[in-house]
Amino acid sequence: MTLACVGAALAAPWIAPQDPFNPAALDLNQAFRPPAWLEGGTARYFLGSDDQGRDVLSAILHGARISLGVGLAAVCFALALGVSLGLAAGYCGGWFDALVMRIADVQLSFPAILIALLIDGVARISLPAGAQDAIAVPVLIVAIGLSAWVQYARTVRGSTLVEKEKEYVQAARVIGRRPLAIMLVHVLPNVMGPVLVIGTIQIATAIITEATLSFLGVGLPPTRPSLGTLIRVGNDFLFSGEWWITVFPGVALVSVVLSVNLLGDWLRDALNPKLR
Repeated sequence: MTLACVGAALAAPWIAPQDPFNPAALDLNQAFRPPAWLEGGTARYFLGSDDQGRDVLSAILHGARISLGVGLAAVCFALALGVSLGLAAGYCGGWFDALVMRIADVQLSFPAILIALLIDGVARISLPAGAQDAIAVPVLIVAIGLSAWVQYARTVRGSTLVEKEKEYVQAARVIGRRPLAIMLVHVLPNVMGPVLVIGTIQIATAIITEATLSFLGVGLPPTRPSLGTLIRVGNDFLFSGEWWITVFPGVALVSVVLSVNLLGDWLRDALNPKLR
């Protein structure tokens, strides 16, 4: 299931019947076409068309590609930031450890979606109006990443506190290895197991966060529709009979998130030595 969802999203430019980003390919006369198996539907729009005459199936494939890309990039950013801070805090201790953990405690007091909304809003106000759509994806990645680094930092810090007292780390200190080398070469590989599992599961959370922001209208612009944007657009026509515009993107979002969670469960079992 995971391979099917990810493969379809990655191959969207080649397997999608239509390019939803090309205005010349849109036909307003074909707007609100029902799915092919309903009366009035055509095989050209297998899952129907939206208010712009855009093929829903093509929009879903391209939207899933964007959602997966944003989710993966946001998790990589959060993982790099959280692992770096957690590793340094756990190994160095002292005031730096206290500072990082207090910041993490404060951030945990707020919902992640609220933090992402705040960061995204500040970035949009700070940037020129003409540049907002052009850099909407990087801003969204940073906003989601900054709202999710705490889990990685706390996990790595806890593991580092245990690892730095073990014999192999003390032996590295005795032979004169620098603290940075000890952290990167000796400690880091031994604390990455739980982080990889958290990262896989957090991809699904990041995708949901991106979809929520886009549904609220502060995520990706309508010209680059993600699954959340498609659901928001279709929601305006849900009660007028054009249910397919929002239902099929919603089903696609659930399928992508479920497949990523299944991958996370498999990875957790594979990395757990007690289950071998």
